[in-house]
Amino acid sequence: MSRVRLFGAAAAAFLFLAAMAQAAPRRDMIATANPLASEAGRQILRQGGSVIDAAIAAQMVLNLVEPESSGIGGGAVMVLWSAKDHRVTSFDGRETAPAAAKPDRFLDAQGKPLTYFDALVGGRSVGVPGLLRMLDLAHRRFGKLPWASLFDPAIKLAESGYPMSQKLHDELARDRLFQRVGRPALFFAEDGSVKPVGTMLRNPELAAVFRTIAQGGADAFYRGPLAAEIVATADHAPVNPGDLTVEDIAAYQAKERPPVCGTYRVYRLCGMGPPSSGGVAVIEIFDLLRPFDLRHQIDTPKAWDLFAQASRLAYADRDRYVADPDFVKAPIDGLLDRAYLAERSKLIAPGHFPPGPMAPGDPPGEHADNWGRDSTPEFPSTSNLAVIDRAGNALDMTTTIEFAFGSHLMMRGFLLNNELTDFSFVPEDKGRPVANRVEGGKRPRSSMSPTLVFDRNGKLVMSLGSAGGAAIITDVAKTLLATLDWHYGLQRAMDLPNVSNRNGATDIETRPDADALAGALAADGHPIRRNGRDSGLSGIRVTPQGFEGAADKRRAGNALGD
Repeated sequence: MSRVRLFGAAAAAFLFLAAMAQAAPRRDMIATANPLASEAGRQILRQGGSVIDAAIAAQMVLNLVEPESSGIGGGAVMVLWSAKDHRVTSFDGRETAPAAAKPDRFLDAQGKPLTYFDALVGGRSVGVPGLLRMLDLAHRRFGKLPWASLFDPAIKLAESGYPMSQKLHDELARDRLFQRVGRPALFFAEDGSVKPVGTMLRNPELAAVFRTIAQGGADAFYRGPLAAEIVATADHAPVNPGDLTVEDIAAYQAKERPPVCGTYRVYRLCGMGPPSSGGVAVIEIFDLLRPFDLRHQIDTPKAWDLFAQASRLAYADRDRYVADPDFVKAPIDGLLDRAYLAERSKLIAPGHFPPGPMAPGDPPGEHADNWGRDSTPEFPSTSNLAVIDRAGNALDMTTTIEFAFGSHLMMRGFLLNNELTDFSFVPEDKGRPVANRVEGGKRPRSSMSPTLVFDRNGKLVMSLGSAGGAAIITDVAKTLLATLDWHYGLQRAMDLPNVSNRNGATDIETRPDADALAGALAADGHPIRRNGRDSGLSGIRVTPQGFEGAADKRRAGNALGD
């Protein structure tokens, strides 16, 4: 046989094997908001790592390349499916207020609430970070690879360099708050301008912190020099100095909590319970939609009208009742009671948007008059990642430092959160306490909505979550509606225009393909607000052909698997 024929045969065999590899169902997958983070997670999965191993590696890289959204200076919540135990659990890494925090924390001398942007900058808004304690707790339960090895990808990137992304550059260019506390040289040139897109950034300070945590575990962050420096950074901030103590940081505990689960048609949805409002609100939306068969109203104005009306009812309940369960016993069972939601659903008027806002309901065992009206300002930021490993375990983790760049206080190459602005600024309303008011040691309410979906036989269908502030709930619900009822592919569902009603105007994403929808809903009486708000969805769907991973095109993320 000639060399030409041998080469041709070899080439054909190679192309055949490549095609087979491409077609073969993937055995694991990770989806994140940044390709470098997805690649770090994939490398850990290739080494035989579990879902939590991959999530830790990806999170550390996100801290590095997407510092405006999440990191070790903040917190996270996670839902995790153990294929071995056939059990869903959730992990609470939400930040806590200092012991010295009082309900009037965000009121001025006249008793009026501060503006959000006056409150968030500096040390007063910084809560005790919870991310590392949560990851450590989950790793002890579900990790396979050594803790220290999971920091290697981020350490190497921090030292060798990584490009300034378009997203990070644009966030920095819009920001006007660093000038109040000092512009970090990591991001800004000497003349005060933002470094150009593509600039190779190096963060040796953060690499050193990662090494310390890799070698010493989470304790190296919560006790000793790092904890003392967090306290000093917050309490001696040039504006709004805080009142954190090393005792606050040492006392922090992440918690494993039961998930909040409910059914929708043939599916079981499991999400995060309080202090997150995401799980209960997402399930409420779908229970409120139960009387309406949206399977035959595919991406129509009628469907979005029903979706918006159900959403605002769920937000009305969520705002009144949900808070840190260690301080406020939210009536979760009552809010998800089938009879209660059937009555609430009667308030939905198809094709005729009742003037709002809607009042919260009185679920079994609770009355709205027992609690005051919430006044929590919520702005978009945050990040999300989803993972499925080769053993069939799955997780979704939503991770945050709250607003873009958090409190704007940077130490050792990472930013401290401003999570305490997720509390209600007004602690009382007409003499009634607000459930989500500030209290020492309390965790602020969140909208983070990591979600796992199962079929009627208990088989995993999807892992899904999003960034996006208070609209996380509706961004996740939108994607679930389009995949479960309309049978859209996961990417197509994410790509749909974002529609959200949080018990006010109906927000519709500003883009040409949503103009007709905005007009139709306006004709039905919806007060319409157009915006260019970015969501940050990521997820993995299990199909007969294998895993379908997707990441929101409004960000730069992707999904990778083998």
